[in-house]
Amino acid sequence: MDDTRNNVLKRWLLFSVWMVVSSLLFAKPLIALVRLSLTNDNASHLILIPFLTAGLLFIERRTIFSTLSFQAGGAIFLFLSVIIVLSVRLAGGIMTPNLRLTGNVLAVILFWIAGFAFSFGMAAVKSAYFSLLFLFLTVPLPNFLLERIITLLQVGSAEITEVLFNLTGVPVLREGLVFHLARVNIEVARECSGIRSTIALFILALPVVHYGLHSLWKKLFFLTCAFFMMILKNGIRIVTLTLLAMYVDPSFLIGTLHRDGGILFFLLGLLLLLPVFLLLQRGESRVLAGTKELAASSEQRN
Repeated sequence: MDDTRNNVLKRWLLFSVWMVVSSLLFAKPLIALVRLSLTNDNASHLILIPFLTAGLLFIERRTIFSTLSFQAGGAIFLFLSVIIVLSVRLAGGIMTPNLRLTGNVLAVILFWIAGFAFSFGMAAVKSAYFSLLFLFLTVPLPNFLLERIITLLQVGSAEITEVLFNLTGVPVLREGLVFHLARVNIEVARECSGIRSTIALFILALPVVHYGLHSLWKKLFFLTCAFFMMILKNGIRIVTLTLLAMYVDPSFLIGTLHRDGGILFFLLGLLLLLPVFLLLQRGESRVLAGTKELAASSEQRN
């Protein structure tokens, strides 16, 4: 028992040293990552991901650390990390600062996973695949990709907004992302895209589908529904604020509900998404129950 405990402690000590060394080696990109997360609302989640990953590893610790070994399997992750670092160094002159940071943080994540593999073995890496993949959410999205996602959310929100205005019977003239109404003109601007709530829901949805659903197609379907639900709640928010501004008080377009009401509509999106999850989970439970019954009847026949 003491030998096993000492073995585990040595592995954790090795991993801790690896993490300290990696933090020193990649100090500049890590500091830049923290600064980005603290100053950019669209990246505020980045510094939380490593802590959430540690929580996921703790939840699954009995499975992940049940089989430990010293292996060289981490060499592939270390090799990839070095390749990315060298690529960023060589192409640094033609890369934007954002893209360099993306590459460097990706290299850091791979370096951490290499240390995890060296310390605990590839069996632990395979068992911890979800937590380690989740860690990649620490990598900041390149600006060109983030802008495309924001544009998609803007266009989707505008489409939903137009449908909701038509359903409510409110006369409206649409010009792209701008809506002309009788008393106000509104634009589905970049700030109204709902990117922050979409990122938050995606981070929340990943553990939910991992632990709550087993079928791959159901996981993908739920994530797709989650993305659509964020667009739907964003359209509901725009229409609600516009109607309140038209028929109650124009200050609703600049008031507290507009500035701080995002959490209220985010909860609405979660509420609309809950029946989808329960339906998928219920159907999966029936399949699992049927599989167990078939297995039991097969054993009785044998």
